[in-house]
Amino acid sequence: MSTSRLRYALLGLGSLAYTALMFVWFSVPAWLAALSADFGLTSTQAGLLTGAVPLTYVPVALFSGVVTDYVGPYRAIGTGLLLFGGAQVGRAAADTFPVLLALTVVVGFGATTITFGLPKLVSEIFPPEESGTPSSVYVVGSLAGTAAAFSLGRGVLGPALGGWRPLFYYTGLAVLAYAVLWWVVVRWAPLEEVRHREPTGESEGEDEGEGEGATTDEDEAVLSVASLRRDVGRVFASPSMRLLVVVGVVYLLVVHGLQNWLATVLQSRGVDPTLAAMLVSGFVAAEAVGTLAVPTLSDRLGERGTVVAGCAALCFAGTATLLVPGVPLAVPVVGALAVGLGVGGISPLVRMVPAELDEIGPELTGTAVGLVFAVGELGGFLGPFLVGVLYDLTGTYAAGLGVICVGCLAAVLAGHRLPV
Repeated sequence: MSTSRLRYALLGLGSLAYTALMFVWFSVPAWLAALSADFGLTSTQAGLLTGAVPLTYVPVALFSGVVTDYVGPYRAIGTGLLLFGGAQVGRAAADTFPVLLALTVVVGFGATTITFGLPKLVSEIFPPEESGTPSSVYVVGSLAGTAAAFSLGRGVLGPALGGWRPLFYYTGLAVLAYAVLWWVVVRWAPLEEVRHREPTGESEGEDEGEGEGATTDEDEAVLSVASLRRDVGRVFASPSMRLLVVVGVVYLLVVHGLQNWLATVLQSRGVDPTLAAMLVSGFVAAEAVGTLAVPTLSDRLGERGTVVAGCAALCFAGTATLLVPGVPLAVPVVGALAVGLGVGGISPLVRMVPAELDEIGPELTGTAVGLVFAVGELGGFLGPFLVGVLYDLTGTYAAGLGVICVGCLAAVLAGHRLPV
């Protein structure tokens, strides 16, 4: 197999890992009504459950991103598959809410390794000027998993298998089987042949080494103590990264807050549960369109910050339509599709921008993306959690959706100030 084909084969396999992750992740939101009934959950508990994976990122993400920079993307992705696949099998047998919540946190641990492993993989095997399309590919893979959780998992496989428990069990086993395949491939594939090397002699020297990493085991032991602190400090010191973190917080606030609750919000308006799940799949399809189209648009314009701001403005307008009561169903549906298009465009950009910043570059991509998600997943947790809590307090979803709208305006301002 040629080097180019091997690169895209690895990208495709990594993207399927992301597909599997998002199917497992969003199996809970897809079956939230059934889970709430079986476990007797309040809206606050349901919000905590759907926000558990994003919340896990807050203490774990930065460390996971730094570790990914040093152990390499292949080990990170393989470990993640084992973690969330095993947790999905365990959730099928959960008999109490605390057990279900704890296993969902384990899914979150595995999720971090995929989230940071794939940008690291792209930065290692593709040059920066060619990273846009590969980044879109794996993000589309993640969206396919999300859509499948609602349409295929909720609408087809779950009913056919007899409910959410057998669905969780068999899909967890499928992920574990895929983990074995991943480890076999990366064990035997000539990984050093596909590593992208800078044209300078110094960079080439840095890339030499065995396996995935560019350092020996002894070097990694030193890096894990002293260099880890240095790299994290460099990322934190970047003003551009601070702006990107704001965008990341809002992006995750929107995508988790709205995506987790959209089916339930639509059902509260009288929409059939199966149709509501299918409409969420439409939301995810709009994300895919944004993911594929927006990076190309930003390449042509040469203004990634302006494009980010435009996507955030689209999210604001779309979410605002969900606040309007007594309108035909088509209005919130179109609004939800607009939000999907906007967050789909932001998704690859927050992963691409760090590698293009002079003070970050490809070598600190894992750490930088880890920072974005470590802080950003506060928004990922607060989105679904606040929608649930505010519903318990007010009896309406409008309050939580209003918070999301305010966040979108903050992302518009941050996007305009990004120096890319």
